Amino acid sequence: GRSRTPTRPILAANWPNPFNPSTSIAFSIPENGPVALRVYDLRGRLVATLVDGTLEAGSHLVRWDGRNDAHRRVASGVYLYRLCAAGEVHARKMTLLK
Repeated sequence: GRSRTPTRPILAANWPNPFNPSTSIAFSIPENGPVALRVYDLRGRLVATLVDGTLEAGSHLVRWDGRNDAHRRVASGVYLYRLCAAGEVHARKMTLLK
């Protein structure tokens, strides 16, 4: 069945972490609406856009294959993934190992 809808956005820790070659990111949103989930390097440069659109309330799962928006594999290191939803921004770190 459907999981309970949260009252505010929730961004879970990715798994596996560290990862190679891919990782999963789970998040939940309290209402239907625009959602952006993006990966940045530690300098704040955009690496990959995983979600940019309208999603339904509830739980979602997105995989990142360690590639940037040009479909090239990115370097090993620490990356930030940032969720923007329901007027809030949440961020966590993940580590890509090769």
